[in-house]
Amino acid sequence: MSNYLVAMEAAWLVRDVEDIDDAIGVAVSEAGKRLNEKDKEYVEVEVGATPCPACGEPFDSAFIAANTALVGLLLEIKIFNADGEKHASRIAKSEVGGALRDVPLDVIDIREFESDEDA
Repeated sequence: MSNYLVAMEAAWLVRDVEDIDDAIGVAVSEAGKRLNEKDKEYVEVEVGATPCPACGEPFDSAFIAANTALVGLLLEIKIFNADGEKHASRIAKSEVGGALRDVPLDVIDIREFESDEDA
């Protein structure tokens, strides 16, 4: 059994916004609120990054059209005692997906780590 840090990307829709910074703030706040309501405050929430197609530099994953924003969020969760990466991925999607119903989630990275007790 191993421990994993699972990173997921979530697509968050924010309506009635005019500014990218406001859209990002609302998306992070709403996601955090829904996770906290389900006692999942251990899930880290931040805005994702998208590489620029021209220069490759990362920029915030947010786009506004018609006062509606699509914000890409990065969600990270530590999964303990999983049988492998696929098992950790399923657990993470189940934990986060249960709190964020109707929010598309995609696992983008899984890394094994040693807990403090293992060291």
